[in-house]
Amino acid sequence: MKITIVGRQMNVWDEMKSLIEAKLSKFEKYFNDEGEATVTLSSKHNQKCLEITIVYSGTIFRSEVQEETFRNALDKAIYVIERQIRKNKTRLQKKLRSGAFDSGIIDTGEDFEEEAEFKIRRKSFTLKPMSTEEAIMQMNLLDHEFFVYKDDKTGEVCVVYKRRDGHYGLIETQE
Repeated sequence: MKITIVGRQMNVWDEMKSLIEAKLSKFEKYFNDEGEATVTLSSKHNQKCLEITIVYSGTIFRSEVQEETFRNALDKAIYVIERQIRKNKTRLQKKLRSGAFDSGIIDTGEDFEEEAEFKIRRKSFTLKPMSTEEAIMQMNLLDHEFFVYKDDKTGEVCVVYKRRDGHYGLIETQE
C-alpha cells in the first residue's frame, strides 16, 4: 500500500512517519499494492488532528480524529477504519483483496454486530432552480445539514452542506 504523509503548517518527524507506516501496515491484508493511504496531520486549537483516507478499488475509507497527542489520534483513527471494515465485512468482500478475510478480521477485542441491511428512508421532491445563497437560506430554514437543489445558472444538481468549522460546502455534479 502506498502511504503519503502530509503535515499542514508543520513538519512531520521521521519517528512519527515510521509509526504511521507501521500502524497502517496492518491494513495490507485488505489492500494490496494498489491501495493508497493519505495521512494528514495538523494542529488546531491545542488539539492534534489526524486524518486518514484510504482509497482502494473505488472505495474510500476515511477517519478524522482530534486528540491531545498525535499518537492517540493515530490509534483512534486506525480503530475507526478497522470498525468500518468490520461492520461492512460482507459488502466489502467483493471489493477488497481476495482472501482478505480468510485469516479472520482484525481483532480489537470488541464484538461488532455486522450491519446486515441499510435502513433507507426514501424521499422524493421536485428540484427548484435557485442560487447557492437561496439554497443555503432554505437549508437553514429547514434546519437541515444539507440541501439538494438545481443551480439556476448551470442547471446542474448541486448540494450545499454545513461544515464542522461553521462554514458551508458546495458539491457540484459533472456529466
